[in-house]
Amino acid sequence: MPRNDRRNREERQRTRLYEARRRFHDDRIARRTRDNLVAGLGGGVILVAIISLQTLYFTAGPGAPTPEPTGAVVTDPAPSPSPSSSDRSPTPETSATP
Repeated sequence: MPRNDRRNREERQRTRLYEARRRFHDDRIARRTRDNLVAGLGGGVILVAIISLQTLYFTAGPGAPTPEPTGAVVTDPAPSPSPSSSDRSPTPETSATP
């Protein structure tokens, strides 16, 4: 009989250790999944914040371009054709070219 008790005790010990290892392994998998989810969400929030701050900086902050005044543009009226004494068009002068 003592031999049977010893065998049962060893079997219970092995079963308990096996269950403990299995629970530990399952907990590690669950923790990795949770950590990956938290890291992904945190990274996404940081990325959105960086993009938003850069956009805000370059549109409204010190990085925004400041409009500078340009020279005054004077609009002259378009020259109207003046009546001329002749309606001939000018002809080019010929020159001697070597």
